[in-house]
Amino acid sequence: MSSTVPDGQAVRRKRPAKPQFTQTVLVLEAGVVFFATLVAYGLRVADPALVWGVGGGLVVLLVILAGLVGRPGGYVAGSVAQGLVLACGFVVPMMFVVGAVFVAMWVYCLRVGGRIDRERAEWDAAHPGMVGP
Repeated sequence: MSSTVPDGQAVRRKRPAKPQFTQTVLVLEAGVVFFATLVAYGLRVADPALVWGVGGGLVVLLVILAGLVGRPGGYVAGSVAQGLVLACGFVVPMMFVVGAVFVAMWVYCLRVGGRIDRERAEWDAAHPGMVGP
């Protein structure tokens, strides 16, 4: 949806912040899980097929979930994925720390992204027809 500014130029509305933030976290997390899979493979913690199956599957799942946030159940599924990443700590113990950092980022993005979207909606309601912040 576009609106116009006084000089007649069309301006596109900004995408909602909450999906943008959470998508970023999930994609970054997929990269970290990929590298953790490399570590697990290098340490030979299990059969290589199992390591790559579980690690690769989790990477693909995180990328798919990044595309599903904002849809019904997308944020819940992303939250469940945070638990799966934390569970990787049983194989590579450092993943408990890394997973906890991503859980904190996930919660922060859900809260702050939602607040930004609410504030944008309030501003738009208070200033109809104007291009907002």
